[in-house]
Amino acid sequence: MIRAVKKPMDNKVVEVDGESLTIEDVVSVARGNAMVSIAEAAKKRVTRSREALQKMVKDGKVIYGVNTGFGALANTRIPAEEIRRLQVNLIRSHSAGVGEPLPTEVVRAAMLLRVNTLAKGCSGTRLKILQTLVEMLNKRVHPVIPEKGSVGASGDLAPLSHLTLVLIGEGEAEYQGRILPGRQAMEAAGIPTVTLEAKEGIALNNGTQIMTAVAALTVYDAEKLVQTAEIAAALTLEALLGVVDAFDEKIHKARPHPGQIATARNIRSLISGSKLVRSGVEALKELGYPQDPYSLRCIPQVLGAVRDAVAYARRVVETEINSATDNPLVFADEGVCLSGGNFHGQPIAIAMDTLATALTVTGNFSERRTARLIDEKLNRGLPAFLVPPKAKKGLNSGFMTLQYTAAALASENKVLAHPACADSIPTSANFEDFVSMGTNAATKAVQTLENTQHIIAIELLCAAQAVEYRGQENLGKGTKRAYQAVRATVSRLEEDRQLSMDISTVVDELVRNGKLVETVKKEVPLV
Repeated sequence: MIRAVKKPMDNKVVEVDGESLTIEDVVSVARGNAMVSIAEAAKKRVTRSREALQKMVKDGKVIYGVNTGFGALANTRIPAEEIRRLQVNLIRSHSAGVGEPLPTEVVRAAMLLRVNTLAKGCSGTRLKILQTLVEMLNKRVHPVIPEKGSVGASGDLAPLSHLTLVLIGEGEAEYQGRILPGRQAMEAAGIPTVTLEAKEGIALNNGTQIMTAVAALTVYDAEKLVQTAEIAAALTLEALLGVVDAFDEKIHKARPHPGQIATARNIRSLISGSKLVRSGVEALKELGYPQDPYSLRCIPQVLGAVRDAVAYARRVVETEINSATDNPLVFADEGVCLSGGNFHGQPIAIAMDTLATALTVTGNFSERRTARLIDEKLNRGLPAFLVPPKAKKGLNSGFMTLQYTAAALASENKVLAHPACADSIPTSANFEDFVSMGTNAATKAVQTLENTQHIIAIELLCAAQAVEYRGQENLGKGTKRAYQAVRATVSRLEEDRQLSMDISTVVDELVRNGKLVETVKKEVPLV
């Protein structure tokens, strides 16, 4: 799944208030180990919510999940003396996940989101629960959570139960590089475990925090990847002596999708000053063509649509990370506790399936430009497979198989693009009869993202090699900086060598961490 990018946060503290957490805050805690605190206003809301719930229980009100069974067992009344046991049994019985442990950054993100949703003051937990989670984050006690087992309603029950086990001194946790029994990890960090009281078990395992944690990190990375894809496309445009007419601002104002306008602007900035691109009239006279194939001409229309899809996913995720998603919800001012369905992961499921589709398009689009770069019938005078002049053709295959890899990854993405949210399998004896599969959608989007990062890296490698034949001094301001960044990372191909290392190096050092985008931004503005 997602790989961590560790960055020091310069003593940054993320204050949780239940209302204003951003994706950037999530990344700083998940990947940068920023410290976490709870806002005073949130503490007051949580305390008031707990007092309201306790009064309702004392008054003898029947409240789902507080003094009743769960799911299809909701009509079973639980005696007051067994309420604590009910909450613990809920967590133990629902800790049924399987598969590899989630990456540490996803666990940290989920813990932060769990604190933030409880901080809204609609969950009825004691403040102690939030404080324990915050202390675990700040001391880096990370529950071991199997990645599979959630159907996305009632939220991420299984993985969130595994998270909660450690709070009560059970399960396993990672602490200081070791996997320890939960109680031992908490003792080593000096954190007291908790005894779950009324409502606290269901408040901790009902919700969408696992899928939303994955989604937040994926959206953040996807935004960087779209800009990286634009840089790669611009470099290819110049390597193939492309036509600039298609990027004229007037064209895009006539079809004013925000993403399309932004991508066209970025391409113009990247190729500013280029001696390789042509106008349609010049290209017709000099090279015999008035316009380019779609993979070049339609860069703003395609990558712009991807931009808009990523922006939609960001809006959904930032709404979700500041939402109350457990059940039932306590409304202290009205003195009521209401059962509903805010735990249902459908918003995240649809957003992540949309994101996976958009990333699939990005990879497909890039692969087509890579194929054009290495095909001597289509690459406008470049050697077949970009084999260097001093290397014997036939003896050397050049970049032939880079396109194979790009094609394989693009094909895999097409399978992953099948929407998880289109599926539902009823659970809890048909009481929970329509579920979101949102966590499957989120993890699928991660796989698609990683595949597409590699596809874009392959295009960068091929485009940089192609530029060797055109003269890097003829590049635009932004593309020249991009070319230099690639060359500072990977040397040009002189004769056949193992190219998998080149791909991995570009992904790790330029693409995944956003370094290529930041490097190019020092030369030209990008949006």
